[in-house]
Amino acid sequence: MKNLLSIVSILVVSALIFISCDNNNQTQKDWAIALHGGAGTISQDLPDSIKQQYYRGLEEALRVGELILRDGGSALDAVEMVVRNLEDNPLFNAGKGSVFTKEARHELDAAIMDGSTLGAGALTGLTTVKNPISLARKVMTDSPHIFFSGIGAEEYANQTDVERVENDHFHTQNRYEQWERAQEQSSAVEAPKTTIYDWIEDLKFGTVGAVALDSDGKLAAATSTGGMTNKQFGRVGDVPIIGSGTFANHIAAISATGWGEQIMRNVSANTIANHMEFTGSSLDRAMQFVLNERLNPGDAGFIAVDRVGNISMQMNTSGMFRASLDSDGNRTVMIWENE
Repeated sequence: MKNLLSIVSILVVSALIFISCDNNNQTQKDWAIALHGGAGTISQDLPDSIKQQYYRGLEEALRVGELILRDGGSALDAVEMVVRNLEDNPLFNAGKGSVFTKEARHELDAAIMDGSTLGAGALTGLTTVKNPISLARKVMTDSPHIFFSGIGAEEYANQTDVERVENDHFHTQNRYEQWERAQEQSSAVEAPKTTIYDWIEDLKFGTVGAVALDSDGKLAAATSTGGMTNKQFGRVGDVPIIGSGTFANHIAAISATGWGEQIMRNVSANTIANHMEFTGSSLDRAMQFVLNERLNPGDAGFIAVDRVGNISMQMNTSGMFRASLDSDGNRTVMIWENE
């Protein structure tokens, strides 16, 4: 019996040591922010001119969030305005520059979540809202509901002051050519790389998102997307599904990018937060658990920040457009594992 008790004691102490060692830095940061512009098969032969366009886009969006948080602004304001900036950048698959559906139109999704209240707003199938993330925030703050779709989402927009545009506002020539290639994919012979999107091979990968911790200790997450190139009518991805592509609570704020169907199957963003809460693991380890134990290689990437300001940005794809900054001055702007 004594031997058994000794073994149990050793196991308990070992578990406590493991949990303690597994934690990220527990020093509280004043604020922290991370953002992404999509993940997938991104060629490392990307020409420098194109690479620099993406780096500039990521840095510009990061600066938007930095100015808000550094001046004491809220995490919600930061993630909304960062995602708006990315929606307005035609390099990324959200807002201007969204991909085309099978019917050669644009259908946009977005979601936002307040970790301090579990308030959330989500939309799918938008066709005339210039910045879907701002409408998602209005759903969260002004509506008794969480999620609007299609015609209902457009009708809700009619009751607000969000900026409206014609559907062709979201059109870019590069995205149109990408759609044309997708239409002909079964019979097409491989063509030379001539546009930005030729260097990013996965037609189903493309999202923007942001997560933040503010000086009041509140967490927030926001995600927006144009969906999947050549997607069928009515298809809904992970972005507006609270807990799948977007989630925030008192533990962490998470935004996903990648293959929406796989992210939804594993309720991935919520699973990261739950793994932290129920096992005591660090943000890094929880994200690794989802990427390595629940998802398949090539499925997804995540950005997240926890309640003390630790940031994690990981993917099991070859690349993810991402950037981060915290109040200690730790800054990252990257596309691949080490670049």
